[in-house]
Amino acid sequence: MPLDKPYKDVPGTTIFDADMSRQGYHLNQFCMSLMKAENRARFKADERAYLDEWPMTEEQKQAVLDRDLNRCIALGGNIYFLAKIGATDGKSFQQMAGSMTGMTEEEYRNMMVGGGRPIEGNRYVGEKK
Repeated sequence: MPLDKPYKDVPGTTIFDADMSRQGYHLNQFCMSLMKAENRARFKADERAYLDEWPMTEEQKQAVLDRDLNRCIALGGNIYFLAKIGATDGKSFQQMAGSMTGMTEEEYRNMMVGGGRPIEGNRYVGEKK
């Protein structure tokens, strides 16, 4: 019997739950491999060859190659693991988050300093205002 997931009713939100963990296991293990300098060097030397060593789906590999972090999350990636890709590319977490929102790093920083995103449009789909 499937687990009830009321949190799936939050627009634009992907919750990293047990199902997502299973889906993204190899993607996240790849990300964790980037903690070692020799693996980062191998990845940067030939990204595709390094990714092909991991039993990830083709869609997961392409999302990494495209640096499409939103897609990686939709495919089971955990943002804390995905941050290793950004670090490998010399990007800060703030730069990565900005790219995921379609904002510049400065726009993202200013939004967060200003209190974050407004609640309008970010409630449960079924919630009454």
